[in-house]
Amino acid sequence: MPRPRQLHDAYFHRAKAEGYAARSAYKLLQIQERFGVLRRGDRVLDLGCAPGSWTQVASEIVGLGQRAGVVGVDLLPLSIAPPPNTTAIIADAFALSPEALPGGGAPFDVVLSDMAPNTVGTGDDLRSVTLCRRVLELARGLLRPGGAVVMKVLEGSGYAELLRDTARLFAASKGHRPDATRQVSREIYIVAQGFRPAVRGAPARPGPAQQVSPAQQVSPAQQVGPDAPREPSAPRTPSAKGKPTGRRKPPESPA
Repeated sequence: MPRPRQLHDAYFHRAKAEGYAARSAYKLLQIQERFGVLRRGDRVLDLGCAPGSWTQVASEIVGLGQRAGVVGVDLLPLSIAPPPNTTAIIADAFALSPEALPGGGAPFDVVLSDMAPNTVGTGDDLRSVTLCRRVLELARGLLRPGGAVVMKVLEGSGYAELLRDTARLFAASKGHRPDATRQVSREIYIVAQGFRPAVRGAPARPGPAQQVSPAQQVSPAQQVGPDAPREPSAPRTPSAKGKPTGRRKPPESPA
């Protein structure tokens, strides 16, 4: 019999104590410690950014600079005040166009996606794969050569094919399950680095979302929430294991 989901676990309490909007902050911190996908001065696109924990982590790592910063996109607003180097816009990832993003068309160094469908028990994995394929569509037109993608997917039908398709676009890609992932969860993160845009058949700019079968369709209401591989970031990043210093005042009710 599967163990019941524990909502208020140790990561929940750490998020509340350390000022993160949600416990999912530690998933990205652990991915960063393992792969070094983010570095100071990066321009980052954060898809499915609400409530804001990944936006917080990314903004702390990339810092302030002429082009550094995070652009968050979600159907819902952030539950926190956006950090100084962050712009959050309310939009549907399936209707998103480069012209709608701030930055004058400048490419992104990293695309993050913590998007997930509302789970209903049947076809959840297919809807999750559909979200990830939209991330790859956007990355083809928005990511700089050598850039990175981190995206959440539910293991199941379509995962292996999605991982193979991702490998065609990047020098290195693999599935990774951070320690902060709940034991009962099927979610896994595809970490892809070294974007190679010159892939046969890859569009220069992202177009409309591709047509999918009814079982794969994801409605807006169901969305929660640059040619060499990049080197790991030189500056130290906030640790997922140690306690950060100088944290902001914690929010009253993290997710």
